[in-house]
Amino acid sequence: MSAREAALLTLAAMERQKAWSNGHLKKVLRDEGLDRRDAALATRLCFGVLQNKLLLDFYLQHFSTMKLSKMESKVLANLRLGLYQMLFLTRIPPNAAVSEAVELTKKHCKNPRAAGMVNGILRNITRHLDELPAIHAESPEAYLSLLYSHPQWLVEAFRRRLSPQETEELLRWDNSEPPVTVQVNTCRCTVSQVIASLEAEGVTAEKHPWLPDCLILTGTGDLAQRTAYQEGMLYAQDPAAKLAVLAAGLTPGQKVLDVCAAPGGKSFAAAMVMGDQGEICSCDLHSHKKVLIEAGAARLGLTSITARVADGKTFRPAWEGAFETVIADVPCSGLGVLRKKPEIRYKNPQEIAGLPQIQKEILDNASRYVAPGGVLLYSTCTLLEEENEAVAAAFLAGHPDFSLEAFTLPGPIGTVEGGQCTLWPQQTGTDGFFIARLRRGAKGEEI
Repeated sequence: MSAREAALLTLAAMERQKAWSNGHLKKVLRDEGLDRRDAALATRLCFGVLQNKLLLDFYLQHFSTMKLSKMESKVLANLRLGLYQMLFLTRIPPNAAVSEAVELTKKHCKNPRAAGMVNGILRNITRHLDELPAIHAESPEAYLSLLYSHPQWLVEAFRRRLSPQETEELLRWDNSEPPVTVQVNTCRCTVSQVIASLEAEGVTAEKHPWLPDCLILTGTGDLAQRTAYQEGMLYAQDPAAKLAVLAAGLTPGQKVLDVCAAPGGKSFAAAMVMGDQGEICSCDLHSHKKVLIEAGAARLGLTSITARVADGKTFRPAWEGAFETVIADVPCSGLGVLRKKPEIRYKNPQEIAGLPQIQKEILDNASRYVAPGGVLLYSTCTLLEEENEAVAAAFLAGHPDFSLEAFTLPGPIGTVEGGQCTLWPQQTGTDGFFIARLRRGAKGEEI
């Protein structure tokens, strides 16, 4: 199977079955045994199409007499793949992109005339690559929406919080290629040992410019096949997620609750900050995710973590006031991780409208588990105010015994005097994240 075919099957599955790009693509690459180079190309093709889908469709519709919505899913995915290669992967000759698209259409599409249509549309575009239709939009937000393939409602939401220049930088960032970042398991090895192990297998590993014990990798192939991964020397995690854990100010020996823990990254980070000394209760609503946490902790050799099945919204009396730190990294819209999950941007906003209520319920319940004088850490991987600052404000209004507390993070973030901050990807070079550190007063004390 070629890289283009792997990308095509993934994109078609997403249209037809609502599959997640990352999960389905990894399965295809694993099942078909693509080498590192082809796997990297398949990933770039798949993600590139998703990141630029609105723009690609704008051009394709201009050159097609048939409405795109009427096309078979694999035909449309093939057209998008071919055009993406022509516009964004300049090392691939346009004629080669067209020929490959035609052959894949013949192999996978039901309509015997589909290959001719694909050939005609893409050949026509190759003759007009220097004179593609201009984007005419009714507003700057509508123009950016089409140019960077973000729904207009999302562009408008970002624009309410950022300047025009910052908004465009964020949209451009969302369409860039995400690096592979890993955290070193400092309970088992040193940074230099991990680098040596990776480089022995042809992986390039560079130290993160400002986050200690974090590496940026290139040429990994399937990370799970690397010796350093199998021996528990590292785990995949974006710097932003690690920063959220650092904001909690954990110390060895503490009793910590991670209320929405799966697949376990923040619990793993907490264990390493604490030197694997203390107790970390890592919870998730689903039993199969509990298994994921347990497997990850076992691979990393972390003994301080105990995984449990628990609903973050349901009160457990035995846990009341029992934890010095509670981490509530709640379910959210995920709009801070669009580089890694580009399909999230196309969600109907009505699908995420109910999230703030769920977040408030989890945060309210989690607060009951914080011991007097303890810390409640609230975080999300989204950039919407209604899921971030608004949720924190509503919580504080109803819980006078909690208050925001300043914290300090490495690198460009520094000291956050107000106790809460948004990590904007185009500024920090991380995923988009919101972090709020809340301190509970002594028993019965308002602060």
